[in-house]
Amino acid sequence: MSQTSGKSRKTQPEKKKISRKAVIAIGIVFVICIAAIAGVVLTKQGPFGAGAPVNTSANTTPSFTSAGALYTKSVDLANAGNYNDALAAADEALAQNVSSLTPLIQSNRAGILVELGRYNDAIAAADVAINTPGNLTTLRSIAWYNKANALQALGRSEEANAAYANATALDPTLKHP
Repeated sequence: MSQTSGKSRKTQPEKKKISRKAVIAIGIVFVICIAAIAGVVLTKQGPFGAGAPVNTSANTTPSFTSAGALYTKSVDLANAGNYNDALAAADEALAQNVSSLTPLIQSNRAGILVELGRYNDAIAAADVAINTPGNLTTLRSIAWYNKANALQALGRSEEANAAYANATALDPTLKHP
């Protein structure tokens, strides 16, 4: 009969993988948070920033408000799994031509297009968000992740791995699946 020593063995917890849908959901939540913050800031500063001349024409604020509402509708529809209607709402938001919202909308569209199997379109949408100048770290990380998912689905593994690495470098919570 063997005796066990008084020392307890250290066991390492199993690493759990985050599902792709969970990561996409987290990404969409990040994008919603960015949109909410941008909305608060822009509401206080106006759509052109503090100190900038403000165009008081009737089309300026309604377009921003309308595009923001359509973007929010798109996110809600995507979260509900209604990707075709989510894409339609995102496309309507883009048609409002509010340049300050374009990268946000395109990053979201990239995720929707991946879910619809439109991988080349998803890559193009992600590239718009990725290549937009400014301090958009969270938005870019999600766009890189959506681009990586599209590249992976197309069998372009090396490019996908590089895109996942870019996403993780910007946001360590976005791991390669």
